[in-house]
Amino acid sequence: MNINANEYVTSLQRKACELRLEVVDMISNSDIRSGHFGGSLSAAEIVTALYWHVMRVDPGNPAWEGRDRLVLSKGHAVPVVYAALAHKGYFDRKILRSYREKGSILQGHPDCLKTPGLDTSSGSLGQGLSLALGMALGARQSGLDYQVYALLSDGETQEGMVWEAAMAASHHKVSNLTVVVDNNGLQVDGPVQEIMNIEPLEDKFRAFGWNCLTVDGHDISSLLAAFEVRKSRRDRPFAIIAKTVKGKGVSFMENDIKWHCCGIDEELCGKAMAQLEKIRRSA
Repeated sequence: MNINANEYVTSLQRKACELRLEVVDMISNSDIRSGHFGGSLSAAEIVTALYWHVMRVDPGNPAWEGRDRLVLSKGHAVPVVYAALAHKGYFDRKILRSYREKGSILQGHPDCLKTPGLDTSSGSLGQGLSLALGMALGARQSGLDYQVYALLSDGETQEGMVWEAAMAASHHKVSNLTVVVDNNGLQVDGPVQEIMNIEPLEDKFRAFGWNCLTVDGHDISSLLAAFEVRKSRRDRPFAIIAKTVKGKGVSFMENDIKWHCCGIDEELCGKAMAQLEKIRRSA
């Protein structure tokens, strides 16, 4: 498939807009009207590229042994993954509005025992890459050819456990493991650069023996091109540093740490939905 085909790229860009609309709708209509807006909105194009172009999955058979796996290490951003799973047909989209309700299959952090389509439970930052590494090694030992993708936040790369896993993945030449870092520059306590500077992040992955690219994480064409490069370089693990904007698509949320996780009133919800709908129509 020609990944530069305008119609195809536009359809994926529109899908990312639809996922953002679902994120705002599900959080604002949940019982507590609160959730992680910022990091969910920043990852919309990444999640779209994974589920609609990259990963081999079957919504009709979520436990298929040969499926590709996604480890959402930044588990607080699960609303955008819930939106993707609903749009792919893993469960009814009406269920999205039960987000964070008691007894719902859609909790505030991923629970793979409750939600069809989730491959791991997560939320303790810094642990996801180790989980993904274990899955990737498991594929090798089982003689299976599935790929494992780990979506990390930039803030969690401050954790030593991330780099232990990165070192082990390189040492064992785990070539079916791909990391995408949602590099939006903000974490719960403030700017990543001020809390603990992680740059130069691409150079760090390369120093640990990984192939690595940095791309615009809101440009579908750039993301798809990066994944195409990944397909051609299967000699070692691969990292994609996706430069993004926290709260992308909603003007009053963009680059504002307040929207990492908080509640939203009806007026602001309406404003956010109107902005996202306008973007969707123009995509």
